[in-house]
Amino acid sequence: MRLTTTAMIVALAASPALNAETRDWKGEGELGLLITSGNSDETNLNARLGLVHEVEKWRNIGEFRSNVSESDDTTTAERYRAALETNYKFTERQYWYLRGAYEDDRFSGYDFQSSVTTGYGNRVWESGTRSFLDLSIGAGYRFNKLDVPDPDTGSRDEDEAIARLAGQFDYALSESALFRQTVSSELGLDENNVITESETSLQATIVDNLSMKAAYRVKHVSDAPEGSRKTDTITSLSLLYGF
Repeated sequence: MRLTTTAMIVALAASPALNAETRDWKGEGELGLLITSGNSDETNLNARLGLVHEVEKWRNIGEFRSNVSESDDTTTAERYRAALETNYKFTERQYWYLRGAYEDDRFSGYDFQSSVTTGYGNRVWESGTRSFLDLSIGAGYRFNKLDVPDPDTGSRDEDEAIARLAGQFDYALSESALFRQTVSSELGLDENNVITESETSLQATIVDNLSMKAAYRVKHVSDAPEGSRKTDTITSLSLLYGF
């Protein structure tokens, strides 16, 4: 049921963009599904929807992700994430950004994690239309809710001012292959909790707008909730449809 619901949400969310008649919109839908049976029954689903709306002075970015794994009818991973960002472009390469993110990870020790940041970004290098390096720096606020109260304070709330550093590097290996590296780090200014995320991916066109994508994601929480691991990793192989 969870897998069906997730797939329906992604499909419904993609419909307006797929039907959009304006060239200002572009995006990509990603789906990876692995089902095994025999000595153990296991199902893994990774889904992602990315949207970009860009005009002369503004760029709006939305990303929605889900990851669900079940083994022998037991859920072993369940994660949902949404991030929205708007950019105001001072020049062709420099911009101001405002970003909000929300994550619900059932096995992270958090009920949910959320942050709002704003700051300055710069496309410091660009070659053609598919190769570039974006760097940004900003500050904001983070509010997380723990699954269980902190043993020291007795509170379930984690809130603090943060600084955020991020980068994205895209490099076109050929007309049909693209390497992408994204990394971000949110540094807590009060509790010194640092949350760092990275994704390394390689995608290759199969036919027209359909591509195969291999990716490796890492998330590290320096001060993870008690009983939770500091580092999570996801390796995925999925189909990617660009529109």
